[in-house]
Amino acid sequence: MVVETEKIWAMAERVVLSEGLALIDVEIKGGRAHPLLRVTIDKPGGVTHDDCQRVSEQMSALLDVEDPFPGSYLLEVSSPGLERKLTKPLEFKHFAGRRARLVLREPVEGQKVFEGRLAGFEAGRVRLSMESDRLAEFELSQISRAQLVVER
Repeated sequence: MVVETEKIWAMAERVVLSEGLALIDVEIKGGRAHPLLRVTIDKPGGVTHDDCQRVSEQMSALLDVEDPFPGSYLLEVSSPGLERKLTKPLEFKHFAGRRARLVLREPVEGQKVFEGRLAGFEAGRVRLSMESDRLAEFELSQISRAQLVVER
């Protein structure tokens, strides 16, 4: 099965931007028999069920017309979630300003877990603003796990 991932990303981006939302990710999961096409969207203040439904309806129609996905599939449109994992540079940029927890592969200054506000992503490095007004930077390859943290 040949899936045109870049074409699907471009289609999703057109739909999502037309709705005033941000495209976070497009994933194709599962095997040939029952593949899952997951489109993750976001907006300031959070995504509503109606946002997901509108994007899903438009994506379904567009996928039917352009047919970049051979055979049948399941389309899922969802929000990133409150404590979503972060893995891609785009996610670190998109969620700048949000609280996050990073777990490093190797300790830095005797510490493996860092928590603070994401301050972006530049030149392969995740920037994290710490409580002590210190800005820490970590190579993406240094991070074994990263996720958003719910603010209380």
